[in-house]
Amino acid sequence: MADTALKADTALKQDPGTLAVGLLAADPAPGSTPGPTAQEIAAIREDFPVLHRTVGGHRLVYLDSAATSQRPRSVLDAETAYSTGCNAAVHRGAHTLAEEATDAYEAARSAAAAFVGLGPDQIVWTRNATEALNLVAGVLSDPLTAQDPHAAPLALRPGDEVVVTEMEHHANLVPWQRACARSGARLRWLPLTDDGRLDLTRLEEIVTPATRVLSFAHVSNVLGTINPVDVLVARARQVGALVVLDACQSVPHLPVDLSALDVDLAVFSAHKMLGPTGLGVLAGKAEILQALPPFLTGGSMVSTVTMETATFQDPPQRFEAGTPPVSQTVALHAAVDYLTALGMDRVAAHDRTLTARALAGLRDLPGIRVLGPVQAVDRVGAVSVVVDGVHPHDVGQVLDASGIAVRVGHHCAQPVHRRYGATASTRASLYVYSTPDEVDAFLDALSGVRAYFKKA
Repeated sequence: MADTALKADTALKQDPGTLAVGLLAADPAPGSTPGPTAQEIAAIREDFPVLHRTVGGHRLVYLDSAATSQRPRSVLDAETAYSTGCNAAVHRGAHTLAEEATDAYEAARSAAAAFVGLGPDQIVWTRNATEALNLVAGVLSDPLTAQDPHAAPLALRPGDEVVVTEMEHHANLVPWQRACARSGARLRWLPLTDDGRLDLTRLEEIVTPATRVLSFAHVSNVLGTINPVDVLVARARQVGALVVLDACQSVPHLPVDLSALDVDLAVFSAHKMLGPTGLGVLAGKAEILQALPPFLTGGSMVSTVTMETATFQDPPQRFEAGTPPVSQTVALHAAVDYLTALGMDRVAAHDRTLTARALAGLRDLPGIRVLGPVQAVDRVGAVSVVVDGVHPHDVGQVLDASGIAVRVGHHCAQPVHRRYGATASTRASLYVYSTPDEVDAFLDALSGVRAYFKKA
């Protein structure tokens, strides 16, 4: 570790933005994947300018990364460098700036694809993951899809069924509600157990030969639960259903290989993985993307247009109508490079360590109920709690007064809250820059909430 410390000190003097990369590139001990040390986490935090600010006179404790993660200096600098150095329309010009912009845009696509085990032709840029899910649900329920000879086998029709889960984010529920209403298909869902996991006892009864689509979260944004993708995919393959994976909470926190998971389509968001807002990803098997007709139409996605008809480009351009978010893709490329240098196995190990610390501390707090698994097994560090007798918004204000930023509300997942008898919750969510001291600060502040409101 002495050599690593020396390298870290040298890196700090040379370029603070490369400090974390230099530290975590070291090989872990054989046969193990340890999380980063306290020194390494301190180095990582130096890469995030916002973490140096104060809130209400207190040092910021940012525990809202499941909503939006913070960005390291390298990501901020990458977007600025693109915007000030070669900002131009991609795929449309022959001048130098346009060529540089196009190269940067497509390099980002390749990097994002490799990060999740896919090829560049399997990555579609969208405005966010919500748009990506609406794209899939909208196309599959479009009457024109049933008339398309290539897409017809994927089209939803009366008598078909779409299966989701009771833990879904609204973005992976409401689009399917609408798709079923348009197509005449039926919406069904897998229920939850009392401890916050999927109840698979009726899996074969719910996912049947009538199931055309099985769409589910890899990780719950409320419960933190990691769902058994292999079990669900295996059942979908038995009945011939299309598998759609909401990977928004897994890609930032776990090593994810979409090819190995064998899902047909998946979505994730840049702003939850150290990247910018305004950018999402639809990833998919090449043959599935090739079969799907476009969702949005206009410029950039067409091949030939007459006054009567139009033909469309191959994926991914077929799904990228209009001017794309080029600077955001450049920033995501930098975020992918940052996470790759850290090592996703080590990111996941850090997450498990902090999650276990948070859950252990919550067990000692009276009047606090955890939504989701109470052990750090097959779950990530999205820890939602209900404080007896205190509204989550009040909890959030008390924590914010101590500089602790958490999410309050139903987190765009009303059904899962309803399942556990809560209208809302307070969620602390951890990430690569979170520390044990921050977990302790959250627990300490939370411990005083009920007394503050005279509920003890």
